[in-house]
Amino acid sequence: MIFGRKKFLGAVGDFEEAVRAQDALGAERAFAQLQRTSGNAGDGEYAAAGPRLGALLPELPHGPRATVAVVVGACVERGADAQACAPGIFAGAREAFAAAADFCARWAETGGGELPDLDDELTDEIIERAGYESAVGWFTLPQWEMASVAMLNAPAVRRTAEDKAELLALVERVAEASGDEFKCLTYALRVLDDEPLVVLHRESGTGYALRMSGIGDNFQLHTLLAGVLIGGTHVPGEAPPEREIAVCRDAEGQVPTTGAFNLVGADGCWIFNEGNPTDIGVVDGVRLLVLDPPPYRRGWPAGRFFPGMHGDLVLERVLGAEEAAGWFGKVAPAKGLTRA
Repeated sequence: MIFGRKKFLGAVGDFEEAVRAQDALGAERAFAQLQRTSGNAGDGEYAAAGPRLGALLPELPHGPRATVAVVVGACVERGADAQACAPGIFAGAREAFAAAADFCARWAETGGGELPDLDDELTDEIIERAGYESAVGWFTLPQWEMASVAMLNAPAVRRTAEDKAELLALVERVAEASGDEFKCLTYALRVLDDEPLVVLHRESGTGYALRMSGIGDNFQLHTLLAGVLIGGTHVPGEAPPEREIAVCRDAEGQVPTTGAFNLVGADGCWIFNEGNPTDIGVVDGVRLLVLDPPPYRRGWPAGRFFPGMHGDLVLERVLGAEEAAGWFGKVAPAKGLTRA
């Protein structure tokens, strides 16, 4: 085991040396050795390797760059500093999505038709039609999505990365042109941290000031709301068991659960569990959510959309009657099954 660990970091060093010497064959051999020995490496070795490999990304050709980015993501999942690794990953992801947007445009300009599947092979015909760099950008998107999400699992990265909005805009541009959602990366880029949330329980006329962080989708938010408000005896209903709440915070796995509310926006439109907390509209600078009785019984596996991301929902205070009434004055009646 110790010998394997030494071989892993040795392969990282050989790869660094070959890349900086622009020795393509040596880099290929060292990277193959790196992959062969990675299974015997410990967390400390991954932690050391992540920033070193991340620093090499700008020096790599487009295709191999995406493959190394996935390895950097794996290093972060094993303890490497996500903040140190994220700049190279996000720069590569922006470049790949920009190239993919160009690929979609060129594809449309040269006859259109269904875009190549992301799992297909890159062929000479595709390159001739859309250009090499654009095509590589398109075909490496799954790898950049995987690596970027690994970075965004870290709260410090989500809070400090200055280029998230630019990357999100590029992802949405490619999604619109291609019809592929890139849902994991889109949702990860939209995750809110330390975000104030005012929740109104329409039946009881009560209101609550909460703060949410690291919540990937509204299924997770729904279960946490039930845990905080019903479990805290603030509103009536059947509270989810502790295990269901735990898997929505930081415990592993999934547990079947049943919905306690219908989530509604201030405009009266339903907010669907399949969406994410950014679907909740902002009123007077704060996201405002209304809880109504569920129109039908609905269950799902409680858990986290991003298993590597810890979620949190904290009740900061119960609103006074006058303050709650003021917020209720800003919401419309529920409109039924209507998308916002």
